[in-house]
Amino acid sequence: MAFTEVLLIKPVDGLGAEGDKVRVRAGYARNFLLPQGVALPVNRANSKHIEALKKAREAREARDLEAANATAAKLGALRLTFAVKTGEGGKMFGAISTAEIAAKLAENGVELERRRIHLGQGPVKQLGKHVCHIRLHTSVMVDQEFEVVSENPIEPVAEEAPEAEDAGERAKKPRKPRKEKAAKSE
Repeated sequence: MAFTEVLLIKPVDGLGAEGDKVRVRAGYARNFLLPQGVALPVNRANSKHIEALKKAREAREARDLEAANATAAKLGALRLTFAVKTGEGGKMFGAISTAEIAAKLAENGVELERRRIHLGQGPVKQLGKHVCHIRLHTSVMVDQEFEVVSENPIEPVAEEAPEAEDAGERAKKPRKPRKEKAAKSE
């Protein structure tokens, strides 16, 4: 396969930031990066842009880090509580996912993409206190605590009725053997 070197003008997820010289497949460069204005072919004339792009990159990274630290301070002051419907014994209907957490944060004035929120073992399906990890920047990670509470009173689990025990005993009785099919007469 043919490869080519390009100079990135804008940051590309998984590839690099502005000012980086990267080696990519020729088709990717020709069909996507160059027409979108994300990259320039590497040559002497375009190499002059490298210094300007690197300065812009440093300024952008400094702004991003400052914004991430400000958001981390906001998150530290927030206490999130989710009220959910529950059934017998406090069993939740549904689950709390990253989408619900992102929506609750947006209600409190913190706009985040839900892909920045990590729950570890998947959606929360139990009442109580939980922690999610929020990656705001490559060097800024926040552990946000939240609580899941029942919006209705928790009902105790009903005791099994004696009829259920009788049904269980009936199920344990051995089955009668099948009737053998009569041999076909020839």
